[in-house]
Amino acid sequence: MSFSRRGFLGTSAAALAFAGYARAQDGGEQTYRNEVHGYGPLVTDPFGVFDLPEGFSYQVISQAGETMDDGLLAPFKFDGMGCLPLGGDRVALIRNHELEATDRNHGPLGIEQHLAHRLDRAKAYDVDAFGVPLPGGTTTLIYDVRERRLKKQFQSLVGTAINCSGGVTPWGSWLTCEETTLKAGTDVGKDHGFVFEVPARARGLVTPVPLAAMGRFRHEAACVDPRTGVTYMTEDEGDGLFYRFLPDTPGQLDRGGRLQALGFSDTPEGGDSRNWHGATGMVRGQWRSVRWIDLDHVNNPGNDLRLRAAAAGATIFARGEGVFWGRNELYFTCTSGGASGCGQIMRYVPSDREGQPDETGGKIQLFVESTDAKVLDYADNITIAPWGHIIACEDRYSATLRNHLKGITPDGKVYTIGRNVYRDNAELAGACFSPDGATLFINIYWPGITLAVTGPWASFRV
Repeated sequence: MSFSRRGFLGTSAAALAFAGYARAQDGGEQTYRNEVHGYGPLVTDPFGVFDLPEGFSYQVISQAGETMDDGLLAPFKFDGMGCLPLGGDRVALIRNHELEATDRNHGPLGIEQHLAHRLDRAKAYDVDAFGVPLPGGTTTLIYDVRERRLKKQFQSLVGTAINCSGGVTPWGSWLTCEETTLKAGTDVGKDHGFVFEVPARARGLVTPVPLAAMGRFRHEAACVDPRTGVTYMTEDEGDGLFYRFLPDTPGQLDRGGRLQALGFSDTPEGGDSRNWHGATGMVRGQWRSVRWIDLDHVNNPGNDLRLRAAAAGATIFARGEGVFWGRNELYFTCTSGGASGCGQIMRYVPSDREGQPDETGGKIQLFVESTDAKVLDYADNITIAPWGHIIACEDRYSATLRNHLKGITPDGKVYTIGRNVYRDNAELAGACFSPDGATLFINIYWPGITLAVTGPWASFRV
């Protein structure tokens, strides 16, 4: 698609939102159902971007096609994102761009790559068949939460492909994950399907280093146990697995380690958590003990890593996507899991001896399984609010149901926080909170809008 990228909102009413804050108004189509009151009903955004409850407002802080501080253009397809403190009132938002090799006109170099002279090609991980750096990667936004103002934005990783989600690390970086197993020779020069690390304090393009020991597969998201440095990862496949990486040196993932896949302890053949076709591999609320299976040939040249692991006893999950570390436990989404296909959320509690030769006691639970698309539908990226609620971004491309931002209480009850009412009904992605918990950042995937949402978070009602 080769259209002009100067202000994709044009002169429509929605463009008015970019001058300040859009206040919630009365009205709105009822496309959701709450299991608890939450923050009350959504009210219509007069600018047609994002509906919120009364008292909440958003600020648009970045949009696709803007000229960034490095002279490049903000790439399209805003996906996973993490918020990391920089000291004082400033945070770094590191944002993924889920761009394929063929999306070059939507990348940082612009239409027909007219800004190629501004990019240090030595910092690009890979190039396409025309020698053009692949458009995927990350941008970094420096935002002042007190002033509520974007200070700077720039490209921080380039030359990767289909950067979907990722996760923040305790040592101050973002793990960005390629959701592809694209191979060298298929219009690209290198293999893809890796995790890359972007430090929050980088002030330009980082040197791209694929963390090969963490495996090559359709990575979705990652999270790190701050106590051990163990990294957990999801895989966006209908028959995907749940992985963990045991680093040889905690905090230095590039130094290697062991990749493993989760299996049910009581099911030698691995088992199936998806609950499709009348199966009940997992019952909501019930805990199952786990074991971890060592994997080999993790560079995955035949794209069969998950199949080999399942044959060795790993459990199958339905499109593992968002994963986030909470209070001594983690949660991850299975977007198309469950009998209704509306999605599941799993909860994993590590062993007290996680990753050690004598570990026992790790356990997993089916925390939520949606049976109603209006309650929760295709939960994808997630974060955990400072007060312990899961915040989930919906990712269902539907002609009838809009994508919503949902909250989930510690006892698994779902409520609605926001609704994407911008054109095309793109998925929501990248939800993350500022360190003080006052600001929720979120992306509208297409064409690409980053919002900063504030409001009376303490007013939640059961």
